[in-house]
Amino acid sequence: MTRVGRWIRRFLEKPGSVDLAPFQRIAAEAAGREAEAGRRDELRPAVVDPAWVGTADFCAVMREAARRALGQRPYDVQLAGMLALLEGHVAQMATGEGKTLVGAMAAAGYALRGARVHVVSVNDYLARRDAEWMGPLYETLGLTAGWVAETSTPEERRKAYACDVTYAAVSELGFDVLRDRLCTDPAELVVPAPEVALVDEADSVLVDEARVPLVLAGAADAGTALPEMAALVRRLSRGYHYTIDEEGRAVFLTPKGIDTVEKALGVDIYEHPGVVTQVNLALHAHTLLTRDVDYIVRDGKVELVNTSRGRVAALQRWPDGLQAAVEAKEHLQASETGEILDSITVQGLIHRYPRVCGMTGTAVAVGEQLREFYDLSVVVVPPNRPCVRVDEPDRIFATAEDKEGALLDEIETRHATGQPILVGTLDVAESERLAGALAARGLSATVLNAKNDAEEAQIIARAGRRGALTVSTQMAGRGTDIRLGAAGPGEEDPGEEDEVASLGGLYVIGTGRHDSSRLDDQLRGRAGRQGDPGGSVFFVSGQDPLLTVYAPDQSLPPADADGAVRKPEAHALVAHAQRVAEGVNLEIHRNTWRYTRLLERQRAEVLEQRDRVLRGDTGARALESACPERYRELCETAGEEVVERAARQIVLYHLDQCWTEHLGFLSDLREGIHLRALGRLNPLDEFNRESVPAYRAMLDEVERLSRETFEKADVTRDLADQGLKRPTATWTYLVQDNPFGSEWDRVFNRVAGALRGRKR
Repeated sequence: MTRVGRWIRRFLEKPGSVDLAPFQRIAAEAAGREAEAGRRDELRPAVVDPAWVGTADFCAVMREAARRALGQRPYDVQLAGMLALLEGHVAQMATGEGKTLVGAMAAAGYALRGARVHVVSVNDYLARRDAEWMGPLYETLGLTAGWVAETSTPEERRKAYACDVTYAAVSELGFDVLRDRLCTDPAELVVPAPEVALVDEADSVLVDEARVPLVLAGAADAGTALPEMAALVRRLSRGYHYTIDEEGRAVFLTPKGIDTVEKALGVDIYEHPGVVTQVNLALHAHTLLTRDVDYIVRDGKVELVNTSRGRVAALQRWPDGLQAAVEAKEHLQASETGEILDSITVQGLIHRYPRVCGMTGTAVAVGEQLREFYDLSVVVVPPNRPCVRVDEPDRIFATAEDKEGALLDEIETRHATGQPILVGTLDVAESERLAGALAARGLSATVLNAKNDAEEAQIIARAGRRGALTVSTQMAGRGTDIRLGAAGPGEEDPGEEDEVASLGGLYVIGTGRHDSSRLDDQLRGRAGRQGDPGGSVFFVSGQDPLLTVYAPDQSLPPADADGAVRKPEAHALVAHAQRVAEGVNLEIHRNTWRYTRLLERQRAEVLEQRDRVLRGDTGARALESACPERYRELCETAGEEVVERAARQIVLYHLDQCWTEHLGFLSDLREGIHLRALGRLNPLDEFNRESVPAYRAMLDEVERLSRETFEKADVTRDLADQGLKRPTATWTYLVQDNPFGSEWDRVFNRVAGALRGRKR
């Protein structure tokens, strides 16, 4: 489709407006073929015509396969969702509608067409659970399925990737791609060529984590952060020694703060750039990062909390200097750091796949982003049974104290009836504080947060029991339905479903609005599954971060005597603040991708060249052309096979080393490029203008260094002993965005802050 055509389509369509009717018609036709499919001994045709996948007969076969393998008969809406995925869309399906089965049937359809499918999950637990759960379905269709986890060995990974369908967390897929970048023998490669990515929790992976870089590092050393810097900033006072901007993303020393720091250190800090950096990092760690909100400390380590999921972000860390500063703040030993050998963002990783589709419960809200960044459209699949959940208007209060008092009263009143309650909090600290306040009233709550996420399946499974009171951080990606009156794993079914339904079903209470309306919707969606009764309500105060950060110049209308604000303008202000928050996050995402897009193109070219060298004799031919006499001489003395192998190792080494240095150059360039705006230059244009010649120079450098090494190397000896030594060990992690952003982010936020006072 032409660019004009795409813009016309974008103008005419709204997110989620892909017509579901064709998929529904095919799903309905499948009912007439169900009996015939049930009589087949072999469900998979001897020869699969790719055009057959997606027909009514195919739907009937998938329904029969699920019945035989899993004891489940997919609903028509599940078949429609499967067909939407097979057309390359993102299917929005409510919680409890059986997305796991829908994804498995779609993955099987792609595999039957002959494509290799990677089902991309948000964590290892779901990848393994879904692969094992859906395994019988694939076997019934003559297909194989495997899964990859953090603990999988290289051989286990190769075996899993050799299957028709592979389940893996997005981080593990990315790490495997990065590790393959260091292979010097084709036999060491793990990940096959990408073909189809089917993304579970698509909004979380494709939007929330799109900017997250996955990093491969080597030559690890201990991180550095001076404990005395952490001790120094603890003595500084906000407003006197430093100020924090209205976004809460940047902190600045005041003139008095600079004097205090210089006297304490005995230096002019601006004559020592390294000291400035250490002071700023310590100050950022002390003032902008909060324990039990942004991170937790467990087993002597700082573990980051994924704010969009309310759980520990495994293997995730901040950029090395900030990570070490937080560790110094918490009096912990600095963790290892090292040279970054390569990195790739989640968005760049997904863009490797020629075909992408996905499913989630909240796609429409990010429909424009899915279209802009991935050219994906959203199909809204209705629930099998109409949702009867009652979503009450927000209860808004002037102060946090008024809000919490009303919140506790509501929980106490509801709990007295026996109705199960799920309370969603914004962070770990709030979940524990609320549980303590409930305990003071004689109410015992089960807490699910980043500190005990290992027990999440059991906790969530019991949350629909009569009298259950569960306090949890964000519910996205939990992967377990809350069934009314259901028992936990391994427990006897209490048979309470009807009784709990008569009490009103699960009641969801949010202690505050999130920065994203999707997270609110995901929390609400835990109630009312499959036509169950249920309800939801959010408590908000004028002192909540959403309002103080994103609508700082606007105030709520006057409160009533009980502290509640009941005027319609209050609801409008909360909605406005949430739209501003979503707009800021979108612009940061968009800006990050603008800078990353060129890097991803360069990476693709480098990997293509590397693959030619790795799998063939491209390196040898290049060096033979550059050094014909030397090449002929070595072939006569050592043999052509030895020379070709040495040539491959030499070119790969310098290509990898120069790429690592190029990444470092681009990182430094990006950090300071915002200053070009002071000269009325476009920072992005300037970044691209310098990146392209630097990339070309890098390729020339690879040729020069390879030629020099080849001229003097003894190809009969180990090349590592001659200076071509690779890291003895590598390690992987994800880099959480700096919570205070890059300099460019902060420039943008200051501009955005100036506009926030205007009503939309």
